[in-house]
Amino acid sequence: MALDSDTPLNSLGFAKPPSETRVVVAMSGGVDSSVVAARLADEGYDVVGVTLQLYDHGAALAKKGACCAGIDIHDARRVAEEKGFPHYVLDYENIFQETVIDEFADSYLAGATPVPCIRCNERVKFKDLLETAKDLDADCMATGHYIQRKVGANGPELHSAEDARRDQSYFLFSTTPEQLDYLRFPLGHLPNKDATRALAAEYGLAVADKPDSQDICFVPDGNYASVIEKLRPDAIEPGEIVDHNGNVLGTHKGVIHYTVGQRRGLGIGGLTEPLYVVRLDVDAKQVIVGPKEMLTTRIIPVREINWLGDEPFESRPEWHLSVKVRSTRPPRNAIIRPTGPDTAEVELLTPEEGVSPGQACVIYDTESSRIFGGGWIWRGH
Repeated sequence: MALDSDTPLNSLGFAKPPSETRVVVAMSGGVDSSVVAARLADEGYDVVGVTLQLYDHGAALAKKGACCAGIDIHDARRVAEEKGFPHYVLDYENIFQETVIDEFADSYLAGATPVPCIRCNERVKFKDLLETAKDLDADCMATGHYIQRKVGANGPELHSAEDARRDQSYFLFSTTPEQLDYLRFPLGHLPNKDATRALAAEYGLAVADKPDSQDICFVPDGNYASVIEKLRPDAIEPGEIVDHNGNVLGTHKGVIHYTVGQRRGLGIGGLTEPLYVVRLDVDAKQVIVGPKEMLTTRIIPVREINWLGDEPFESRPEWHLSVKVRSTRPPRNAIIRPTGPDTAEVELLTPEEGVSPGQACVIYDTESSRIFGGGWIWRGH
């Protein structure tokens, strides 16, 4: 059907009827992505649901509270059947193992505090799955993430979710401009999670009251160390707990059992002041502890920066913006000084505690909800 330039844009931003707009919905089996799929199907879009099987199906069945487990595949399929659109399960086990789990294990063993959900979005969902969506001749791909895509003067922009408590921008900073052009996030403007559940009930979805997944999908009990021990059993070696002057205070059973900022469970008694883990020296097999003030960091080196600003990253000597160095903390004012096309020195105007290599440093506009990208913190103090 020929369309003239006066054809209004549909809700996904295309100048054609929903029935002629194919959208692949990434379905985890949870309430968020189920609502996205049901809503778009109800609006008349040509919806195709895709669920990723990321690890062994049999083992996954026992993992409640983790996404993409066997029960979640079943839930996603049921939503597709109820709403009458096709649904596919893709085996991404090998890709997930190589690009997410292996790096998680290696970086953890190297003394970092990795955030595998970011790598999964970057390397699996928004790379391989997005290419699959294009292979299916979809006009776009939609997800249930709580983040907003707005079209600005220079093209699509990434913005924080309307509900700050649900905002997932920290996990999506590495979304490239090309990916952002193709992606849609229909839930980002909702005021809260209750609104999502109300929509699920309105669409008659069985998952309306399904609990949210809390854990990293392959670490369902939150016990990182036990997962690393299974993945890299030869790499866990005992060593010393030392203070910042090198004095031996005790021993440990492997640096993987410790994280920067940890105070409890150090197993060293008789101290006159509380001590915290301030650094992990993997090569020397040492856990270095010190007083709380040693945890504060002002200068952070950042690399692998994905820049989403309108001007080139290196076009200014410094950017006065805000950054988040933990997903649970609000953005804080900072000065970002480019040191290369994708590297920078970030100066926090107010020093933060527990900044650790392997975490993300996500960059926000101080005046609006816009996200300017971010990168990876790559060494200690």
